Amino acid sequence: MEIIRGFAQAEKRLSRRDKAGFFLDETQRAELAKRLGVDPEKAVNGIIDDVRKQGDKAVLEYTLKFDRASISKLEVSPAEIKQAAGEISAELFEALKLAAAQVRAYHRFQKEAVWKAAEIMQGKQLIRPLERVGLYVPGGKAFYPSTVLMTAIPAKEAGVNEIILVTPPGADGKIPAPTLAAAYIAGVDKVFACGGAQAVAALAFGTKSIPKVDKICGPGNIFVTLAKKAVFGVVDIDGLQGPSEVLILADQYANAEYCASDILAQAEHDVLASPIMVTTSAELAKRVNDIVETKTDTCTRKDIIRQSLRDNGLIAVVDNMDEAIKLANMYAAEHLCLLVKDSEQYLSRINHAGCIFYGEKASVVMGDYVAGPSHALPTSGTARFSSPLNILDFVKYIDIVNVSKEEVAKLGKAAATIARAEGLECHAEAALKRMG
Repeated sequence: MEIIRGFAQAEKRLSRRDKAGFFLDETQRAELAKRLGVDPEKAVNGIIDDVRKQGDKAVLEYTLKFDRASISKLEVSPAEIKQAAGEISAELFEALKLAAAQVRAYHRFQKEAVWKAAEIMQGKQLIRPLERVGLYVPGGKAFYPSTVLMTAIPAKEAGVNEIILVTPPGADGKIPAPTLAAAYIAGVDKVFACGGAQAVAALAFGTKSIPKVDKICGPGNIFVTLAKKAVFGVVDIDGLQGPSEVLILADQYANAEYCASDILAQAEHDVLASPIMVTTSAELAKRVNDIVETKTDTCTRKDIIRQSLRDNGLIAVVDNMDEAIKLANMYAAEHLCLLVKDSEQYLSRINHAGCIFYGEKASVVMGDYVAGPSHALPTSGTARFSSPLNILDFVKYIDIVNVSKEEVAKLGKAAATIARAEGLECHAEAALKRMG
């Protein structure tokens, strides 16, 4: 990993002023255009248009083209979903059940707080769950049962009436048993074997098989992200997630092994992942870098790790924690780890992060799987204005207005005056009639 020194250097390297990570740079766009024969956004828009016009037929054709899976039906039957729960190992099934219980407990606690606030607003505002949501879970060559739990359970706890899940099948046309088992545990209503932009389009517009949803949530590759961006407005979306990232703040008291393990865990996600550490200790920086270099060769995904570290990895040495905190707030990381002495004291100074992990035992991996909060987090600096996926993503508020005779007498004339100032005479008349 590259080690740099000084706040100015670190600020320059960590600045996101150019573009957010989910937008393609010129090199990426050119590479994808060469592979596709057309600009990637145009390709995605073409897929969306085909699905909107041709429905299931287009989804099946694109599933064959991109996933190399020849399937005749998109929906996975309830019997297949239930059967999958018995096909995985007992150890994995129990681990998924424990993770589900943790996620459920966290979001149930949040739900109680949200509904309590709604009671305070009684007579002024209604809170209602969304009727139907679509969840995108990455798949194909890999599978992510944890993402099923982290997206479906908050929706279930919010009271969503119907939860639809889409995920790409493998070349054999099947969805891996762990993904289906997680869907069974989380209480997903319907599962469809399709992914990519075609799955997003199907959720947004509906097909004969796949119901139209009100909102689409969940991470995916660049094509999924571009598709979510394109259909926003037809449906709601949770956000535009880019590659995963971690920012570790560490002082001289930090455990170098812990720092290195979190860097390696982040780097093995993806060649686009960003493992970054900011430390006040030059000695720790060197120790961590040495451990990372030594252990990389022992990792199963060492090629991915090497490229991630080479292209996006960074260790920055700064003078003090004030500078480190300033960098953290500027970068607005998806995952922010506080591996510092008395870490809790710094929580009040963090304004921008997807999730904060404080204390040396709080590895990001715990948040990925079993801590409780959803691991669907804002990336690419969007934590400056976005929140983690949670109960509030699956409810909406409806304001209520009821005006008494006394209130009309007090407010009606002002309403009419403002309406006339805006040139809306009928508005004014409607207000004044209530005063009579």
